[in-house]
Amino acid sequence: MSVYVGEEAKVYYVTETTYGETPTSPTMYGMTTAPHVEPGLNPGLIKVRGIGSRDLQAIKKGLRRVELKVAYALPSDAPIDFLQHIQTLTSLSVEVFYEKTYGIIDLLHKGCRFNRVTVECSAEDIIKAEAELIGQNVAVGTAKVGATYNDHSGAVAFHESYVKKGVATLDRVTDYRFVIENNLRRVPVIRTTNGFLLKYLQERQRNCMGELTFEFEDKEEYDDVINDTEFTLEFGLGGTKKAVFSNCKWENVATPTRVEDLVGLKAPFVAKSVVIS
Repeated sequence: MSVYVGEEAKVYYVTETTYGETPTSPTMYGMTTAPHVEPGLNPGLIKVRGIGSRDLQAIKKGLRRVELKVAYALPSDAPIDFLQHIQTLTSLSVEVFYEKTYGIIDLLHKGCRFNRVTVECSAEDIIKAEAELIGQNVAVGTAKVGATYNDHSGAVAFHESYVKKGVATLDRVTDYRFVIENNLRRVPVIRTTNGFLLKYLQERQRNCMGELTFEFEDKEEYDDVINDTEFTLEFGLGGTKKAVFSNCKWENVATPTRVEDLVGLKAPFVAKSVVIS
């Protein structure tokens, strides 16, 4: 026996037809470009105190909190297959398993939805995403659940991406980052059957925002702020895939200036809506 190491972990997912139920013998899709995965399980313990003792009188399980973080590079053969669920809010079963020749530890996260995702790209790098999901339950086992496993491979490099403002391509951008938040709310109900599991995972107000870093060549972004200009930002995600943020405005612009450095411009933005397609 020996401990598990990162290279023995894999992440796969499948969409659910019924919330919280993994399809029978599904075809699972995996992310070979994920350098970091973090399953989290919190029993939501209820700690009961009472007079007559300094110590707890009871410890009861509460609402089970299932969380999963996955950092990965957008795969070039299916750049948005996983990412698109931040907008579809389709529920997923996400399987994280740790595999040795003599055994498997399988963590099947059921009823998962995207709560938040961050996508970023820098010159001389690849497009990276970090997804934060909330689930309903985790099934722990010693066998994989899928009938077949297909891996999404490759990665999208910075020179396969682009940034457009309106119809014009911005060729001054050195870095970009955008964030989409669904602000999911766990909703439990009083019941004796699986009452420790949430019944609903409800999306609330959506936040769409990000930041661009420019080489400082002109005053366009300052003019946008002065004139209260609204615009569209489009980010290329590989192939024909893209994320389009509509009705954007710069939240602020800044040009930190040091005598020994080139002058760069940082411009955080906020948008009314986004479409990934």
